[in-house]
Amino acid sequence: MLKLLFAVTTILFTIAPSTHGFDPLDPYGEMIIKWDLLQSSPGHHTVLVKIENKQEYRHVEKPGWKLSWHWVNKTVIWDMRGAETTEQGNCSAFAASETLPHCCLRRPTIVDLLPGAPFNMQVSNCCRGGVLTSMSQDRINYVSAFHMTIGSFPDDDPGEFTMPYDFDIGVPGYTCGNATSVDPTKYSTDKGRRKTQALATWEAECVYSQTKSSQSPKCCVSLSAFYYQNIVPCPTCSCGCSSSNCVKPGEMPPILEQKHDPHVEVSPLVQCTKHMCPIHIHWHVKVNYKKYWRVKITATNLNTMKNYSDWNLVVLHPNLNNVTQVFSFNYKPMTPLHKSINDTGMFWGLKFYNDVLLQAGEFGNVQTEILLEKDMGSFTFKDGWGFPRRILFNGDECVMPSPDDYPRLPNSASSSSGVSSIVTFLLCFFLLLV
Repeated sequence: MLKLLFAVTTILFTIAPSTHGFDPLDPYGEMIIKWDLLQSSPGHHTVLVKIENKQEYRHVEKPGWKLSWHWVNKTVIWDMRGAETTEQGNCSAFAASETLPHCCLRRPTIVDLLPGAPFNMQVSNCCRGGVLTSMSQDRINYVSAFHMTIGSFPDDDPGEFTMPYDFDIGVPGYTCGNATSVDPTKYSTDKGRRKTQALATWEAECVYSQTKSSQSPKCCVSLSAFYYQNIVPCPTCSCGCSSSNCVKPGEMPPILEQKHDPHVEVSPLVQCTKHMCPIHIHWHVKVNYKKYWRVKITATNLNTMKNYSDWNLVVLHPNLNNVTQVFSFNYKPMTPLHKSINDTGMFWGLKFYNDVLLQAGEFGNVQTEILLEKDMGSFTFKDGWGFPRRILFNGDECVMPSPDDYPRLPNSASSSSGVSSIVTFLLCFFLLLV
């Protein structure tokens, strides 16, 4: 039965979201690139662009988004607020002008301004270095925005605004479609007494695929239990088998020697292990009480090159519908498709306490314990029931051990109480003496 459940879970929840960009745990989650045309005259247009992360648990970490597109006509960006292009391009056509455009590239690349940008360069929801939170973790900082004033080249006929195409958000794993026209955005003014609206609004949708993000997984799971003497490790080569560039114990380079551009995504440099994963999740069935049972979860960062800010874990387990208490983590139940099914939960760190998972080292781990109430109609420790069906770290699927390797109860143990075979033997011996 466990093998069948594992196979069905793999097919429905792993293959589909990875290959097609659909995630059954977050069926409406996507990134939206919204364009509002605020003012328009021949050869002169003002636009407000927003990037909205409408995903429950996936977020954008440093170095942040890098938005690019392709202009249909010969268009220039005269001015920007809240963001900037990475290059100006060839603006020699405007040599006679008093000022040069901000960017003359046919395909510009835009980045968010950094925190602390000059006040006169800021707009609302800008200047966080391209970092976007997830909807569940923070419903304030999941939007980035910037203003643009755009125009035409001198040798191009000025005309109406034309929406660009071929969008790329610059975050691994995301694919964006072309923009489509939607109802114009409405803005509230005068404390809500008046509403204005954009001249026109377009939206482009971006969806995530784990296989597009990385050809190999980024995390793995190990298991243990109080009734089982061994630890079930992460499967060998979970995240690859190459150990040529891994860091051996005691040879970790100091942080100051790890020279790299903080605004560029760096390939993981992991500690040498049999699984070679940057992130290692451990699930331990710790204690069995009469009405409750207790689990300990530990997330360890084995990547020497990166801190994981605003990390999160998504866990599938049938007993998450009876979570009594979570220690030292935030927790939110998730019911994405059927509100009657509550077997999925999201964990993330407490702000300013453990919301950053530090680089590999002595303090490179975070942990919590969960107290779950027993439903005697379904609770059991048999056949690996006490262990999760899936675990995702920062929205990426973690490699689970084979169901055949899950910790199992001693042969004569009770499914509800977890009494060991030794205790059973002693009890029988005592009865014989009486």
